[in-house]
Amino acid sequence: MPQHNDIYEEKLDLTLNELQSCQKSRDIESCYVCEMCIGCEIRAKYIRSVYESMSKGETGGFDF
Repeated sequence: MPQHNDIYEEKLDLTLNELQSCQKSRDIESCYVCEMCIGCEIRAKYIRSVYESMSKGETGGFDF
């Protein structure tokens, strides 16, 4: 039986798609070249979802 993604992985996938869509719409490959990088809510949501997927919602260390 295939392993299903947990809620944190699903959120990560959604925010990654949103980030990549934004980059594509601006014709850039990295947020660092975007004038909106600092303070960008899309990027901030993606970064939060990366940390949440690594820690599985727990505070402290990451589950690798």
